[in-house]
Amino acid sequence: MNKERTMQTGGVGKRIAKEYKTELSMLAIFVVFFVVLSFASPYFLTTKNIMNVMSQVSSTALMAIGMTLVIITSGIDLSVGCTLGLSGMVGCMVLMNTQNIILGVLTMIVISVLVGLVNGILIGYLQLPAFIVTLGTMKICRSLDYVISNASTASKFPEIYSFLGKGKIGGSFPVYILFIFVMFAIFIWVMGKTKFGRYLYAIGSNAESARLTGINVKFNVMMAYVISGLMCGLAAWIMTSRLMACDATYGDGAEMDAIAAAVIGGTSMSGGKGTLWGTIIGVFLVGFLRNALNILGVNPYWQGTAIGAVIVIAVLAEKLSKLKVKKSK
Repeated sequence: MNKERTMQTGGVGKRIAKEYKTELSMLAIFVVFFVVLSFASPYFLTTKNIMNVMSQVSSTALMAIGMTLVIITSGIDLSVGCTLGLSGMVGCMVLMNTQNIILGVLTMIVISVLVGLVNGILIGYLQLPAFIVTLGTMKICRSLDYVISNASTASKFPEIYSFLGKGKIGGSFPVYILFIFVMFAIFIWVMGKTKFGRYLYAIGSNAESARLTGINVKFNVMMAYVISGLMCGLAAWIMTSRLMACDATYGDGAEMDAIAAAVIGGTSMSGGKGTLWGTIIGVFLVGFLRNALNILGVNPYWQGTAIGAVIVIAVLAEKLSKLKVKKSK
């Protein structure tokens, strides 16, 4: 009986190792990276520094959820950073002028969802290239951000607005971390247990085959971009609540970190493969990489090079892995 249980446990272990090979590899890299940096700098493994990193990656984490869903469909969303900026600015201006928190947050979410909906209709229903569409909306959103705000900062919010970004449960556990965990839990369940999640994987693997099996490809692709937009609105909420202000530069370049987190976590740029478990690892790896470069005194202008190199290496590793599988067959 014990032998049979051991064999079953071993079988489950092998299946998990095979299904989550990339995620486990990145987790191992993250652990090694974390240990090395702990010895390299006395400031790295401190509660203050870790909480600082968690704060910095809070918005990226939410945008990475939406980015993962979009990339799984074989798409891309370059507009996430600027969507965060525009929705955050408009919502904060409403909040500043009305002092109504509910109205301000709803404005952020509505604006971001509308941007996602426009992306989704153009890409899903009109079948325009995702790269071009989201590049266009990225430029439009950033331009509108500056026009609407006149390049000024929105601030002077009700003090209670800081609860999501600065509030703590039991005096120690940040509210925004719980919020992020809840969002990841919801979408891990969605991608693993619902028809919508299975449809996105099917579309990313082969959109035409998915269509022939009865999946509404256009609608589901659109919804992936709508969710990506929604995540941008929630990310704007966290960021502005944490900083208690918003200016036209918020979200600038954030799309690169969101893409990096998804790709590093094992989401295939060709679609049909990836998990939000991997994305969580990717978010922390990107966040702690930036933090390590700062602590070690590396010129901040090199940070973009480091993140870009990690993205290229992750994509290259995926490509080599696919070639190895093909040769073995």
